[in-house]
Amino acid sequence: MDPLRGRHIVLGVAGSVAAYKAADVARRLTAAGAQVTAVLTAGAQRFITPLTLTALTGRPALTDPFDLPSGSMPHLDLAKNAAAILVAPASANLLARLAAGSADDLLTSLILASRAPVILAPAMHEPMWTHPATQRNVETVRGFGYRLVGPERGPLASGDQGLGRMADPESIVDALSRSL
Repeated sequence: MDPLRGRHIVLGVAGSVAAYKAADVARRLTAAGAQVTAVLTAGAQRFITPLTLTALTGRPALTDPFDLPSGSMPHLDLAKNAAAILVAPASANLLARLAAGSADDLLTSLILASRAPVILAPAMHEPMWTHPATQRNVETVRGFGYRLVGPERGPLASGDQGLGRMADPESIVDALSRSL
């Protein structure tokens, strides 16, 4: 039996050029039978639209912690109902906000409010990934029990080669499946 079938997965998308790959992650999750709710940061919306992820998941993509269509707080509802939270891509900024315990948007608020497994797929330019502050933040979020998938070495959006490329969507979904 597929561990994703019928499970509610929150797909967080942070601001990174790799945000376009979130569409493939969403497609793979829904194909595996997961119920996917996409949550985009403000930065993510500069790279991919909520409409794209809504179309791929069949569920409204969420962006605003103060949009209360059902009269309840979306970060609390998502936190209670998520079998897992997958963030792909996870930018350096998001890693820093998570390490600091920040709850300044819908995605960081629901991660703090949830006890579900959190899987992060980092994506950034190599100097950002290898910077001591980012590495400190990675160790901090690992200390919270968050699991990282990647990053990988290869061509980066800048045209450079290096470590910082988001892991392949298939590998990310496989890692999520194994964590459930």
